[in-house]
Order: sequence, then C-alpha cells, then structure tokens
Amino acid sequence: MAVRIICNLTLDISMNTRNRRTFILHAAGLCAALATAGRALAASALVDENEATAKSLGYRAKASSVDASKFPKYAAGQRCANCRFFTGAAGEAAGACPMFSGKAVAADGWCNVYAQRS
Repeated sequence: MAVRIICNLTLDISMNTRNRRTFILHAAGLCAALATAGRALAASALVDENEATAKSLGYRAKASSVDASKFPKYAAGQRCANCRFFTGAAGEAAGACPMFSGKAVAADGWCNVYAQRS
C-alpha cells in the first residue's frame, strides 16, 4: 500500500512539471508570434516623390499635380486607387504597389506605370 501511494505521488509531481513546461513553451511561442505579427502589420512608409524610383516613374502623391505635358499618358480620373497594381483595400488612403517594393503609395497618387483596373 505504501508503494502505491509513493508511485501516485511521483506520477502527480511528474504531470504537474510536464504541464508547467508545456504552458511555458506555449506562452513563449505565443509571445514570439505576437511580436512577429506586430511588425508584419505595421504600416509601410509612404513613397517619397523625391526618391530615385519615384522620380523615374513620375510618381505624384496627388494625381491632380501631374504635369500632363511631361506625362502625356496621364488622363484625369487616373489614380493609384483604380490602378491594377494597387493592392490596398477600397477606401484606404494608401496601399502597397509592386513598383515601389516595401513602401505604400497614396490612393490619390499616380505614376507612369498606371494601368486601368478591369
């Protein structure tokens, strides 16, 4: 009878240690996942019109400020928000564009790569 009590006590201590370790491992994993998600969801920096890529593509944060004589492809009503390359959600002020990797463009912007969304 004494042996059985000692075995049960040892089993209980072993289970508590395992549960605590499992909890700590899961908590650490959750913390790491939250830290990574926070960085992934952080807003991208907006493209600066004076950057080399932006200048070469004729990017303007406001489509209304595009010089039509320099960029004859521009037509009134063209904006990043209705370009097929713009990946921002409808109604957002800015969104990602593959032409400017890692940066966001203004929804009201325009560049020479504009292509009407179908």
